[in-house]
Amino acid sequence: MEKLIQQLFNLGSWIVPIIILGALALPQMFRVLREYERGVIFRLGKLIGAKGPGLIILIPIIDRMVKIDLRVVTLDVARQEIMTRDNVPVTVDAVLYFRVVDPVAAVVKVENFWKATALLGQTTLRSVLGQAELDDLLAHREKINQQLQEIIDRQTDPWGVKVTAVEVKDVALPDGMKRAMAKQAEAERERRAKIVNAEGEFQAAEKMVQAAQMIAKEPIALQLRYLQTMREIASEHSTTTFIPLPLEFFQAFTRRKDGGA
Repeated sequence: MEKLIQQLFNLGSWIVPIIILGALALPQMFRVLREYERGVIFRLGKLIGAKGPGLIILIPIIDRMVKIDLRVVTLDVARQEIMTRDNVPVTVDAVLYFRVVDPVAAVVKVENFWKATALLGQTTLRSVLGQAELDDLLAHREKINQQLQEIIDRQTDPWGVKVTAVEVKDVALPDGMKRAMAKQAEAERERRAKIVNAEGEFQAAEKMVQAAQMIAKEPIALQLRYLQTMREIASEHSTTTFIPLPLEFFQAFTRRKDGGA
């Protein structure tokens, strides 16, 4: 009886540590990954591959898993002091959208793909915008965004990172440059106003020439215009009295003058 009790006691001393180890190892054996997550598995330091989503079974102590998120990530590129090609200092910041398309490459081929992508975005932003003029930076921002996206995506492709878009958010100009641009815009508006005024005068003169040609062909048109003018003056000055004379009366003096000449 004493031997049986001793055996049970010895067995209990083994069961308790086993239960404790099992309780500690069980969470390490079973992992559940969401639909947008992947797990890169290493077994004794050797790459096994990417698994997921769903239930993942790991060997405790032997296997190690690195979890990777496949959703699109928004990364703010820090403000950069840039000198444009036409020697104008500007401060520019941007936002970068990217996602991991190859979890294995994102873990194996680069130490920290977040940091690497952010630094690459900063250097590329300085390089591309430094080759552009200020007018292009302000007027053709979509073209510059496309160029930034292509360059960054080409360099992050070996890391398994896909850059979907790059957007330049803000371009801060010096105060002196803002005043100069305001003066330039005002001068441009004045130039356009003068052009419009000159075009209006030209069209008016052209219409007057056409009217003179029409009157030369049809003399009765001048008499109608004469009567219309009289009516307009009479409506404005009611105390004025007009005595209409036929135009032939003036033509007689005109012929006499021509004959004398």
